[in-house]
Amino acid sequence: MKANEEDDGVDARVRRRLRDLRLQRGMTLEDVATRSNIDISTLSRLESGKRRLALDHLPRLASALSVSTDELLRAPEVEDPRVRGNSHTHNLITFWPLTGQGPAGGLHAYKIRISARRRTPPAELPVHEGHDWMYVLSGRLRLMLGDRDFTIKPGEAVEFSTWTPHWFGVVDGPVEAIMLLGLHGERVHLHSDQR
Repeated sequence: MKANEEDDGVDARVRRRLRDLRLQRGMTLEDVATRSNIDISTLSRLESGKRRLALDHLPRLASALSVSTDELLRAPEVEDPRVRGNSHTHNLITFWPLTGQGPAGGLHAYKIRISARRRTPPAELPVHEGHDWMYVLSGRLRLMLGDRDFTIKPGEAVEFSTWTPHWFGVVDGPVEAIMLLGLHGERVHLHSDQR
């Protein structure tokens, strides 16, 4: 690693630590600026990466945050990678989150269990913005797309535009699957009464 890349890594780490420690302590930029005797606009630019960190900033920032300079420089602890979330049942489908809170508008994965009672499609198949992707783990999934009716078996995957009138349920018993949803799909599948 070149010296510049190493400096950029330390600078980025200190910026993250500075912001994390400030927020953990419930301090505003103004609080830290006052305690460190660093101008608030300078502090804001340091946190956002618009200004490089100078060596004389470190002891003042560490003191303002009541930590040692070493503590300010150390790499953050690795967060627990396990995804934690409660299941959510909507319209006879139970959703278990398999991804954490990713970027807004990003994809989120769910394990789903479709109740054996979800057998009858609505009179009018819904449409909405987005794209659905499912991989069937067990059971037989009934998927209606427009005028077509499909039976999806374990080990098979489907993907389709949700602008196509669609509905999914079961053929005979419960179905378990993995489902990928974007922001619009999450709103519809987890919160609306369209399904």
